[in-house]
Amino acid sequence: MRVFFDRELDTVATYWRVFRRDGVTLGFTSHDRDLYLEGICHKSAPGMVPAAIRRTTELNNDSAEVEGALSHDSITAEDLAAGLFDAAAIEIGVIDWESLEHSTLYSGRLGRIDDNQREFVAELRSAKTSLQEDLVPRTSPTCRAEFCGPGCTLSAFGLTSVHIVTQIDFDANRVSFDDVSYDLYIDGKLRFLAGPQTGLTFGIVSADPQGLVLDRALSESTELGTRTELLEGCDHTLATCTDRFNNAANFRGEPFLPGNDLLSRYGRSTG
Repeated sequence: MRVFFDRELDTVATYWRVFRRDGVTLGFTSHDRDLYLEGICHKSAPGMVPAAIRRTTELNNDSAEVEGALSHDSITAEDLAAGLFDAAAIEIGVIDWESLEHSTLYSGRLGRIDDNQREFVAELRSAKTSLQEDLVPRTSPTCRAEFCGPGCTLSAFGLTSVHIVTQIDFDANRVSFDDVSYDLYIDGKLRFLAGPQTGLTFGIVSADPQGLVLDRALSESTELGTRTELLEGCDHTLATCTDRFNNAANFRGEPFLPGNDLLSRYGRSTG
């Protein structure tokens, strides 16, 4: 097995791969020419370097950062703003540019991405992040279950439909459709089936007579006539669960549990 940095002068460069959720794979290297590794062309990008990598045997999250100039054609400010790199899987390692022997130093997912128009800094999160999730349920007046997920038991298939975009308002970040009851999709999800943001899921934050307002920026390359998949929304209240979905038996909340203000209420005379 190749041992790196065991000599004063070594033929070593760093490499990193990005596996986006829409199926696109990108590879980069700090070497001054492109390198082909395991069928992936790693483009020369000396301006992009891992800023810090931390690995431990503890249960705390292993952290890392990548920073660089927004100069490579594969990564643009528009793609970052459109969310194409959100939660993408990433691998970072070292490679001998002569023998192509390599070793992976870090693997995880992209977290927060900061962009100041001249350069970007991407926070990387390792698989240990999942160990920090709080799995103990807390009482709440609204349903804690994910809509159409575990505990809810409703089927997303019956609440999902395909529609064609008829109007786009980029300033309001709003899309419109024909013959759609917009109120049903508040707090729902939209997924593009074609176009520059294919496969990305958008949250629907509000609705008005003009259409659905999304929670992330639309790509300006999105065209009218694009096919989308709409999943109805739920406000997680008992009334909606009962009246609209007839699913009160699976409601995961305590709407009638007294709150902390019960102790501070004034007593009332019954006489």
